[in-house]
Amino acid sequence: MVLLICVPELVFAESCFAPSRPFLPSDSQAARDYADIIRGDFEDYIQDIQSYFRCLEQERARAFEEAREVSQDYGRFLELVGD
Repeated sequence: MVLLICVPELVFAESCFAPSRPFLPSDSQAARDYADIIRGDFEDYIQDIQSYFRCLEQERARAFEEAREVSQDYGRFLELVGD
């Protein structure tokens, strides 16, 4: 609790989870029998992978900004200690 009071802003990295690959049966009859389900799984995957890519890009941008800020903080620290 004390940490939450002392730290004005806590930033947590976003977790990006890659979607699972859709299953494609090797048996052509099974593929035909379950075509609607398999098609839906592939369409869901395509939507989910696009969301995953957006998440990765957002996390990349956040991490770069954090690294820039930390670098500036380190520079100020070195000035304070005379290094």
